[in-house]
Amino acid sequence: MSDLPLPLQALNRQLVWDGFKQLLPISLFVTVFGVAFGLAATQAGLENSSILMMSAWVFAGSSQFAALELWGTHVAVIPLMITVFAINARHLLMGATLYPWIKHLPPAKRYGVMCLVSDANWAMSMQAFNRGEPGLGLVLGGGFALWLFWMIGTWLGMAFGSAIQDPRSLGLDMVMGCFMLSMVIGGEKNGRIVVIWILAACSSLLAYRYLPENTHVIVGALAGGILGAVWMEKNHEH
Repeated sequence: MSDLPLPLQALNRQLVWDGFKQLLPISLFVTVFGVAFGLAATQAGLENSSILMMSAWVFAGSSQFAALELWGTHVAVIPLMITVFAINARHLLMGATLYPWIKHLPPAKRYGVMCLVSDANWAMSMQAFNRGEPGLGLVLGGGFALWLFWMIGTWLGMAFGSAIQDPRSLGLDMVMGCFMLSMVIGGEKNGRIVVIWILAACSSLLAYRYLPENTHVIVGALAGGILGAVWMEKNHEH
């Protein structure tokens, strides 16, 4: 057996399985929010098939909850599309940051991987890349774990959701935020990264205070992304 390290863009069954296992703990908390969504969607009058299809195809908790706020007898399609795009705009930058490693994959596999990108598995994959380890298994395997438990939670919410009507009352709304903060703290540390994070955070807070709802997501991501693109790190090959 060769002990040569795998290339960073490597993607095989073992890496996918390892990624699935690594994301299982946070996936259990995702189930709770799936329960809340399933219940909320049922109360909003959506049919069970529509609820499951939304969770399966959209797979974006925040934008799904936002969509429910705009749901009614006459759905305002354009505002709904704008709201969902605004909340999920950060995925544009996630895709850009992953491109150096996914560009080697065949198109079908590349877009299949990107369908399962979310905040948690993206953050863990970027940490792996920064350590010089393959990260695409975390994106695909971890993404499937998150998707699977989101679907299970959605189904449970449709059937038994009244048991957890408000996850925030249990402090569960802080789980993902704390997880993402731990990814930042445990990630690469240098002056450039710190300045980028500070600019992104400050920009997002100002946008949250002064701009329309949900635009803080775009503003923070763009501010940090643009500074990162302009202030390039000294060239190094992985």
